[in-house]
Amino acid sequence: MSQMAINQVLAQIRAMSSQVRLDAPRPAGLGPLSQSGATGVSGSSEFASILKRGIDAVNQSEQRASALTNAFSRGAPGVSLPQVVLQVEKASVSFDALTQVRNRLITAYQDIMNMQM
Repeated sequence: MSQMAINQVLAQIRAMSSQVRLDAPRPAGLGPLSQSGATGVSGSSEFASILKRGIDAVNQSEQRASALTNAFSRGAPGVSLPQVVLQVEKASVSFDALTQVRNRLITAYQDIMNMQM
């Protein structure tokens, strides 16, 4: 990965991080953010909570798709085939997006680990 690409990724991460900090409530017991952004511990815990929320959202989407599929299979009233197909496709797209995020995180981690000091 070139230096320019790394700088672009870091800039995107910083922009997203600052946006999340503005939107997310601060946990009790943590002081105000430092001038440079956040303390080391809270920064990693914020990232972990964002990642967990994303995984939970994908999981809920998969569960809704499964529930609708089962309801349609049982012949439940009010559940139509287009509704089932749409929810299954939403779950599929969100899972694919999560997989891509995971792949990019792994690639970024490997790139950082392969950097020479």
